Amino acid sequence: MISKKQVEHMAKLARIELTDQEKEKFTKELSSILDYVKQMNKVDTKNIEPIKQITESENVVRNDESRIKNHELKNKLLKQAPKRKQDYFKVPKILE
Repeated sequence: MISKKQVEHMAKLARIELTDQEKEKFTKELSSILDYVKQMNKVDTKNIEPIKQITESENVVRNDESRIKNHELKNKLLKQAPKRKQDYFKVPKILE
């Protein structure tokens, strides 16, 4: 069980002020959470494969390469740019 002193220490680290009522409440709630974690730690998980992804979604990414296969078009577009550096448009910096 978590003590009131430990809750006060956590509140100090988090830089939050707690009333006496809140300290009592969090002492009970945090103790309850830790008891639940203790209970979960008792479960035998040796033969259970870890789950990495439960939605079966996949991250779909593509290679970062130019989609313009027509080099004439690419050069025509780059020539229209007010500023450019090699094969890139040069734009003002917006972040420091």
